[in-house]
Amino acid sequence: MPVQYLLGSIFCLIATVSWGCMFPVMTQALKHVDPFNFTAIRYSIAVIAFLIVLVKREGIAALNLKNERYVLAWLFGTAGFAGFGFLVFLGQEMSGPTGALTASIMMATMPLISLLVNWLLRGVKPPPVSIALIVLSFIGVVTVITGGDFFALFNTQFRFAANGCLILGALCWVIYTTGASYFPKWSPYRYTTMTTLLGLVSVFAIDAVLIASGHVAIPAQSAIIAVVPHLLYTALIAGFVGVLGWNLGNRIVTPMNGVLFMDVVPLTAFVVSALTGTIPARAQIIGALISASALILNNLYQRRRLAMQSVVTLQKAKA
Repeated sequence: MPVQYLLGSIFCLIATVSWGCMFPVMTQALKHVDPFNFTAIRYSIAVIAFLIVLVKREGIAALNLKNERYVLAWLFGTAGFAGFGFLVFLGQEMSGPTGALTASIMMATMPLISLLVNWLLRGVKPPPVSIALIVLSFIGVVTVITGGDFFALFNTQFRFAANGCLILGALCWVIYTTGASYFPKWSPYRYTTMTTLLGLVSVFAIDAVLIASGHVAIPAQSAIIAVVPHLLYTALIAGFVGVLGWNLGNRIVTPMNGVLFMDVVPLTAFVVSALTGTIPARAQIIGALISASALILNNLYQRRRLAMQSVVTLQKAKA
């Protein structure tokens, strides 16, 4: 294996392990601070690190948005940081002790969700095989969130709100990731930094409305102190190191190979949760394996499809 490819794989592995550990960490943090205020503080810390790196690499001019599509960048930043940050952690909080496991499985379905987003936004219809694997992936998700009892979906006590938040949060991150293609002249550093900055406007605006309306309380000083380690981890490790590691790794190994590392997210979350006392049920493990299988099979199918297209193109060129 070439050294460069190995380095790219290490970057992707660091990113997905950091994200997998993030959900068990949040299980403890959410006992002290609500997901809205936590998200606002978390990204405020992360954006400082992003700004330092961007200015060092590209200069202060990289912060100038004159004649740029800043409204679109704000929309994608809102989806990625307000939408994902609020909805996923709210869904995890509402899901109770097993919320970290469910949320991590949702993250592993993102590559397949992206096929649906591309279909809706760009009219690129996934092939029938990919559609079937998307369905298989969501069967795995349903297995996790129902504990294998599919009839629980018809139970009035089923946590539709919690799982709905998780799905919408995952969708928001897919939209944010897809948004990078609308800024081809921006480096990954600039896209990440500027969308985080603009997204924070929405994060603080929503947080302020929730506080003013009485739906969320300003965290007590003791609560903030209690989650300092959690804030530092989610902001600097899962946020800063994880995002940059993912972008750098995918640039080397290509997104088609990098996407396979998303299976590391639930695997890491399951292991960390088990070590902290939350043992995954058999149905949750089976559900995770189903979703992982769908991701791997879709990757193999896409590789074969691209190879066949290359052969056809080559044959036409020779004709």
